[in-house]
Order: sequence, then C-alpha cells, then structure tokens
Amino acid sequence: MDKDTHTQHPTPDNPLGGRIALVAGATRGAGRALAVELGRAGATVYVTGRTTRGRASEVGRTTETIEETAELVAAAGGTGIAVPTDHLDEDQVRGLVARIDREQGRLDILVNDLWGGEHLLGSVFGKKSWETPLADGLRILDLGVRSHVITAALALPLLVRSPAPLHVEVTDGTAVSNRRYRENLYYDLAKNAPIRIAFGLGEELAEYGGTSVAVTPGFLRSEQMLTHFGVTEENWRDAVAGEPDFAVAESPHYLARAVAALAADPERSARWNGRSTSSAELARTYGVRDVDGSQPDAWGYFEEVRFGGRDGSADDYR
Repeated sequence: MDKDTHTQHPTPDNPLGGRIALVAGATRGAGRALAVELGRAGATVYVTGRTTRGRASEVGRTTETIEETAELVAAAGGTGIAVPTDHLDEDQVRGLVARIDREQGRLDILVNDLWGGEHLLGSVFGKKSWETPLADGLRILDLGVRSHVITAALALPLLVRSPAPLHVEVTDGTAVSNRRYRENLYYDLAKNAPIRIAFGLGEELAEYGGTSVAVTPGFLRSEQMLTHFGVTEENWRDAVAGEPDFAVAESPHYLARAVAALAADPERSARWNGRSTSSAELARTYGVRDVDGSQPDAWGYFEEVRFGGRDGSADDYR
C-alpha cells in the first residue's frame, strides 16, 4: 500500500477523496454500512473486526466478515482494507495504528463502532444490577466502553496529524433519549459512555480543528435484527405484524449516508463538536434519505408516541 491517496482531492462526486478512515467494528450492521458509504464518498477505509473468513468471534455469526466488508467498500468505489483486530487487545490496536501510519502517514476519520454484545442482552435485560451475572455485565462494559477507550487512546495521536480530524462514536441513543433508563445498569453505562467520550474528546480536539461527535441509528435493521425477526431486507415489513414498532426501522445505510455527509461538511466542528445526534437529525440537516427514500425518525416516534402518549403510528415518522 502506498500513499498516493494523499494526492487525491475532494470533488463533488468524491467529497472524501484522499481521506483516510478507520471504521473500528465494521463486520456488520452500522459499522459495515459506514465503511461502505465513506468509501462511496471517496475515502480509503480500513475496516476492522474479529470475524474473518477463517475465524468467528464470540458473536457466533459467520455470515458477515471484515473481508467481505472491504470488498463492499471497493464495489462502492472506495478502497477497503481489512485488518483483523480485537480492540480489547492493546498490542493488536497498536499494530493497526502503526500499519495505517506506515501505509498512509495519517488518519483523517476515526469511527468507533465497537460493540458485539447482543448475545449477552438476554442474560441482563429485565434484571436488577445485583441479579445480573457479573461476568456478563463486565463483558458488556469491555465490549461497549473499554474497547472504545483503548482505540481512541491509541489512534488519536495519528488522527490529530490530519488538518481536520473527525472522531465518531457510534452508540445506542442520544443524550436526550438516554435520560430514560436503558433496561439494565451495564447496558445503560455502555451506551451512555460513548456520548461522554465524544463530549470529552470534543474538548481535547478543538485546538486541532477537530470534531468529536456521538451518533446513533434508530431502530436498526441490522443483519442480526433481521435474523431475530426471521425476515430479510427485502421483506422486512413482514415483521411489523408481530412488532408494530418495527415499522419505523431504518437500514444501516441511513446513518452511514448521514455520517458521510457530516464528514464532508467543512462546518462540521461548529455544528457538531462534542454533541450527540441521531441518524434522523443528521438526515434532516444534510437532506439524506434511507435506501427506500424515506427519512425515518425512530427516536422521535418513541419519545412522542411510545413514551409520550401522542396519538400516532410508526409510519407517521417515516
């Protein structure tokens, strides 16, 4: 890999031309779509995760791999580079950062989409903190918090070489929506911590002309969620009969398109630094639409209808 990407410049068709991005946790879901949409906008994207064509992570899914994600980035017009990485292993993350430095000389966009704890939620949801298996609760904090801190700590020295560094924390919920308790203490901590990470790093990156922002999808039609409901992206609405709230669901590309637009925004620091925001708010700001042409607002629906008692349906928020 050489550094020719540095000579490229943004164009209307490739607004992120020449940019170097790392999407940590790009095996599936929002992370995969984020990598693809950043690549579609012209970026060179390093994609990491624990599931490869030769090895599966504890998530237990072998249908999505980081190699496939890199191929999807390339198919979208970008350059995708798959690097197997466990972001709880400091040596592996140091090696990843050293490789990006060696091959590119800098990093412009860091997306922290690390998670992989869905398989633990059945043992923690509906339980008081003292009823939760401690090992499961601590693993949730490892996957949702510690991995993010390790990655940021080791990648930021390279990121701040960029003339306009962008750090994106991907979580579940915003500072407003997460004023409601998120089911279980460990999950609540794991999903609020990235919001505070973005706030704190926004303070630290400001002097470098940088931006740190926490983003959240709404009701995400991830591969795992589709499997849970027994549907595919093509017939996902069949699940609405059993789960009416699923009518407000969005594809992973909705958030990803919005983040790509944010990354190309020269005024992004003034707009977003230190904030938390949602796919819906970003979509309204940048005129982004989901793959079906809609602009779903899941958090608005849940806040106003499901919790607020307003008369309406999920379809009203598409």
